[in-house]
Amino acid sequence: MAINATGAASAETSADRLHPEGRPARPSGAARRRTWRQTRRQLTPYLFIAAAVALLILLTYWPAANLLYFSVTDWDGLDQDLNYVGFENYVQVFTDPRIFEVFYVSLYYFGASFLQIGLALYFATILSFNTKFRNFFRGVLFFPYLINGVAIGFVFLYLFQPDGTLDTVLSWFGLTDPPQWIGDPEIANWSLAGTSVWRYMGMNFVLFLGAIQSIPSDIYEAAELDGANKWQQFWAIILPGIRRIIGLCFVLSIAGSLSVFEIPFIMTGGANGTSTFVIQTIQTAFTHRQVGTASAMAVVLLAIVLVVTFVQRKLFPDEKVDLT
Repeated sequence: MAINATGAASAETSADRLHPEGRPARPSGAARRRTWRQTRRQLTPYLFIAAAVALLILLTYWPAANLLYFSVTDWDGLDQDLNYVGFENYVQVFTDPRIFEVFYVSLYYFGASFLQIGLALYFATILSFNTKFRNFFRGVLFFPYLINGVAIGFVFLYLFQPDGTLDTVLSWFGLTDPPQWIGDPEIANWSLAGTSVWRYMGMNFVLFLGAIQSIPSDIYEAAELDGANKWQQFWAIILPGIRRIIGLCFVLSIAGSLSVFEIPFIMTGGANGTSTFVIQTIQTAFTHRQVGTASAMAVVLLAIVLVVTFVQRKLFPDEKVDLT
């Protein structure tokens, strides 16, 4: 009797769920609301990133696609008709010696980037410990990075001009015949590279400072109990602990040295042998009206940066740091 009753109840329940004509009944209002909440919960993360992805596609990937398209045409930037020329622009980029000669200028900035990283690491290490007026010095070191690049270019333009600020200061120490800091082709790139060091050292300084302060303080205390001095703490604790940040700074320095633009463009306009690859690309596009060739140059620069970054990541991969 119990089995029959259970079977009858199950049959009645199944019958209640069916439409009178045999079709499944529509879900109730509570079930629909529950389904909508579940769907909304699943879609919420995608809605948050939708705007960022849309801007990324609109401002990055779409212009990059247009750049690739223009690089295989002879567009001059004005005509509405574009003629397909294949890889002629790329052949010109790799066969014209005047185009790749400007990459030698990047070596000045590449060498200056090592000085920049070394100074930033030095000051970050000192100011991470208890030092008098350390907050003041932190602000002083980071402040140049906050200044607009155009303003920095004009400030150093007056600094390096003949009988300018730098020549006046040097005359106090007996140097009465200083060189032409941005007028002499043999010195101009060193002066511009030094300006870049002053401007961008603050960014590396903040990265190093944040990484050093993220190291637990009890590790320093244990090292001091073992008799380790500050120099030994730097080599055994700080340097291994910020290895990833150092690698990141090297990647940024390599990419930055290949794509220098603001400082030399504002201070010299690329004259006296200070033209970089980016300046030459802009001049090719807007001065010589060869947008197709300039687009090919930009694609080549992008490929070089990606290859150099890939090689750097392979030679110096990220390793998990365990200071315990």
